[in-house]
Amino acid sequence: MLPLAIGSDHAGYELKEIVKNYLISLDFKVDDFGTDSEQSVDYPDFGARVAGKVDSGEYERAILICGTGIGMSMVANRFGRVRAALCNDLFSAIMSRRHNDANILVMGGRVIGTELAREILQAWIQTPFEGGRHSQRLEKFCGGN
Repeated sequence: MLPLAIGSDHAGYELKEIVKNYLISLDFKVDDFGTDSEQSVDYPDFGARVAGKVDSGEYERAILICGTGIGMSMVANRFGRVRAALCNDLFSAIMSRRHNDANILVMGGRVIGTELAREILQAWIQTPFEGGRHSQRLEKFCGGN
């Protein structure tokens, strides 16, 4: 299994720790890029750190968590090779992989509970990209990256 990068701000810290430990229990290698407490931090710093790792190709996939997931999504999608998807439900998680080949999963730590986060994560990890007509669509906005 490929290593995953993970990061959060203070509002997503608790869920990040739960998600990280869940991934480790599934035998994933997880590299945590912070934050390391619930002390207030600026989410763009952590979102950019993780998105930069995906953009550079160092990681194929990553997870970002903030209070709502909105801020981290906005930061991550500024990077050219990033396709970050805010998924606070199972259908969005599945479709973000199936049709959009999302490479960063974003969740809202103040929006969803622990069990739903695990289900979303599992669906996102297991769902393959369909390719085909969806590849042509991705090509239109991200050059196939």
